[in-house]
Amino acid sequence: MGIHLTAIHYVYLAFIVFIMALLIRRRDTTMICVAGIFALGMLATETLAGSVSGVFNSFIYATKELMGTIMIISIIVAMSRVLIRTGINETMVAPLTRFLRTPAMAYWGIGFIMLATSFFFWPSPAVALIGAVLLPVAIRLGLPALGAAMAMNLFGHGIALSGDYIIQGAPKLTADAAGIPVSSVMEASMPLVAVMGLVTTVTAFWFMRRDMKNGTWRDGLISGKSPASALSGDDEDDVQAVMSSGVRRTLAVVIPLLFLADVAAMFLLKLQGGDATALVGGTAVLILIAVTLMAHRNKGLEKVTSYLIDGFVFGFKVFGPVIPIAAFFYLGDSAFADLFGKVLPEASHGIVNDLGVALAGSVPLNGAVGAVTLTVTGAITGLDGSGFSGISLAGSIAQLFAAATNSGAATLTALGQVAGIWVGGGTLIPWALIPAAAICGVSPFELARRNLKPVMIGLAATTAVAIFLV
Repeated sequence: MGIHLTAIHYVYLAFIVFIMALLIRRRDTTMICVAGIFALGMLATETLAGSVSGVFNSFIYATKELMGTIMIISIIVAMSRVLIRTGINETMVAPLTRFLRTPAMAYWGIGFIMLATSFFFWPSPAVALIGAVLLPVAIRLGLPALGAAMAMNLFGHGIALSGDYIIQGAPKLTADAAGIPVSSVMEASMPLVAVMGLVTTVTAFWFMRRDMKNGTWRDGLISGKSPASALSGDDEDDVQAVMSSGVRRTLAVVIPLLFLADVAAMFLLKLQGGDATALVGGTAVLILIAVTLMAHRNKGLEKVTSYLIDGFVFGFKVFGPVIPIAAFFYLGDSAFADLFGKVLPEASHGIVNDLGVALAGSVPLNGAVGAVTLTVTGAITGLDGSGFSGISLAGSIAQLFAAATNSGAATLTALGQVAGIWVGGGTLIPWALIPAAAICGVSPFELARRNLKPVMIGLAATTAVAIFLV
């Protein structure tokens, strides 16, 4: 499983280390990522024109990859704005305040609702459904928007996605690569997912409460505004978007029912990922149009366009600084060959996966080292922001260690799966956690920083448990 590392691999690794160091120090990394793209382009093409063009083309590539997420966030924001301006949103969430009475209850309540929804439909569409409904309640109870984003992110893109017990996309990829049954990986992952989820969410909650008490908490709000004020706008004409209390109460019932119908359709039609997100997005557009026409009457046609524009402005404002960073990390996977050609060694499976293979081949073979290696390998392969692209490699490496050390292949495979998805599936890589950050109106970089320590502590605890299990 050896792979010859080239200068491109080492330069990419050096930039990764530098970027992570800057993130820890709360510094912006956009310029460094652009420099990394330029450097990789220069090594790959050996021409100035090729490397300069590669910077722009990588932006285009990243934008195409992120466009689905940009669209759903922008549309949900546009819909949320008209619901807030008409008072429908407040009427819709009022019953929930009976159950969520404190910031702590809001954090755990949002988390567990997100967990249950994400098991069936994956986190991205779940964020859109839950954030639009529960975020105003959480903020009213005193939970910061960043805290709500942490709850949705850790429970959804962390716990639910790393286990993936209903859809079973992740365990199938790792099990096939390791040559073992999917059921074995799922069974072995249960204690690891439980430990990782418990340690990470409790640690994140404790850090949040500590920093809020000490006055060191950073809200990370975009433009310094709360999500509600960012969505509501200051246009005097918007204030005139009023409805009778009867119509408002009726729509407050109908709108959640429409989204529940989406959930039922996802289940019956087995819609997942992008298909599920598209269903939610289309429903949000129709709700936006209907409510706007009812609220603004003869000005409805113009206001539909106005709300959509506001939504897209908000969406691209969030994604603007993320696209250059995403462009650099996408080069760690298939984007490199697409943009610069097949200049990597013939046996290469992408820069990130090559680094993971090299790591696995340079450590001694025993159960404890195998567990640590699988965690690190899974985390490295997750750096491309997918979470799924590298977990097959984790399964292959787990098979190697299990054969060499007579240790549990299923446990090692599950460990690599958990590490890869927690890092790359949406809790640490800034653009992968954008759905939760954008819905809550907070900086994805600040959310990544808040998640960093809890996730690292969780990975350490999970690795320790895995060492005893293998």
